[in-house]
Formats: sequence, structure tokens, C-alpha cells
Amino acid sequence: MYTGKETANVYKNVATAKTQNVWYKTLILAIFAGVLIAFAGLVATIAGTASQGTASTLIKAAVFPIGLILVVLTGSELFTGNCLLLAPALTKDIKTVPLLKNLGIVYLGNIVGSALVALIAVYSGIMSDTVVNADIATAAYKCGTDFGEALLRAIPCNVLVCFAVWCATACKSSAGKVLAVYPPIFAFVACGFEHSVANMYYLLSGLLASAKYGIAATNLNLGNALLYSLLPSTLGNVIGGMLFVALPLWLVFFRQVTKHSASNTDADNGSKTETENAE
Repeated sequence: MYTGKETANVYKNVATAKTQNVWYKTLILAIFAGVLIAFAGLVATIAGTASQGTASTLIKAAVFPIGLILVVLTGSELFTGNCLLLAPALTKDIKTVPLLKNLGIVYLGNIVGSALVALIAVYSGIMSDTVVNADIATAAYKCGTDFGEALLRAIPCNVLVCFAVWCATACKSSAGKVLAVYPPIFAFVACGFEHSVANMYYLLSGLLASAKYGIAATNLNLGNALLYSLLPSTLGNVIGGMLFVALPLWLVFFRQVTKHSASNTDADNGSKTETENAE
């Protein structure tokens, strides 16, 4: 693995590539990420119906990490993980406007990808009656959650997701990235935290399944889905990823990397910077 300072240098290069990418390429990669997270949600729902209670929750937690693992390995663009871009933005390695543009395009692409999987899952007939009921129940539960509770559940969720991305960035092998991603994602699902991109799929599939099969559920409607689930989970994910992970990482690693590199350059123009050494 890279050290913390080396990982910061690696991530600065990643951030630069993300924010300088052509918009339609970013959108395509974001759709990929939405698809992958949605597939993880679908598989988790199906697997979870094999049991009940805590056992069902743990089964879902064991399955769901495949989503972020595939996002990391394919280089797809995920809104929650990209909250880490604040760290290089604070060192001015990337600019604010490209950062906001990236987050906006990625969020839209994640919705599109999630919607595609939701449509396929509901209208392809692959869902059994048990899975349909579980799907609708999950969406209804999320729509009935208190705004403040959903917000608080989303904060630690993206703390874990962003640390998973950070640890994966620190790993030099694909196997290492898989092992780095799995535990924190297992943890957030097992705890019942709220992930905005996963919620895009759960809410859409629940709403579609309810409409197709004529199964009504308390609180399940588009307004509640947006106001009491997607909005608070998005805000909480931003707070968790940016304020509780990206900002501290900037203070500990990114800011020191910048100062150290500058001092090396002033002391000896012919010496290599820490970034070059890391590369």
C-alpha cells in the first residue's frame, strides 16, 4: 500500500483526471456506477429474502459490497465517492467549478443507471412475489423515515464509503482494492445507514413494482421518496464525505503534501518532489 501522503498524491492525479474528463464520458461512467450499485441492491434484496430479521440484514450486507467493488475496479463515477474531491479542491489542485460540474453530472448519471436497472428488474419478471413484496416494503420504509433520522443515517454511511474509496486508492493491486472496499460497505449496510445512490434504485424499483402489481404501501409515493429519503440521504452523504473525511484528510495529508513539495523545490530546484517520488 501507499503511505497516506503518497495516497494523497495519487488521488490528486485521479481528481484532476475526473474533473478534466469530457462531460459525456463522465456521464457514461456515472451511468455505469448507477447500474452497478443498483445491481448490488437487486441482488441484496433477492438474497435477503432467504431469511428474516438480523440474518436477512447480514446477508444483504455480505452481498451489497459487490457494487462498490465493481465501481472501483472499473473506474466508474459514483457521487458518494466523489465527495472526496473536496480535499484536492482545497489545495487548489482542482478548481471549484469543474468539481461542481463533475458532481452534478455524476449525480444525474447515477439516477439514469439506477432507473435502467429498476425498470429491467420490475418489468422483466425476474422478481418472485416474495422479492416484489420485499422491494416495495423497503421503498415504503425509506419513504416513511423521519427527515432528520435519514440525514443522520446518511452521514456515517458516506464516511464509510469514502474511507473505502480512500483505502482502495492506497492499494497497489486489484486484490487489495477488493479487500479494502468490502469491510466498510458491509458495515454500513449491516448498520442500516442511508446511501443516496442505492436509494435511487430502491425507491424507483419500489414505486414501479407498486404500480405494476397494484400493491399499495403506506407512505410510498414520489413526493415522500424525494423529500424523506433521497434529499436527506444526499445531504447527509455530502456532509459525511466532505466534512468528516475529505476535510480531515486535507488537513492531515493533502496540505502537508503541498507544503513539503514546495519546500523541496525551494531548497533544491534539481531535486524530485514527493509527487514524483510517489510516481
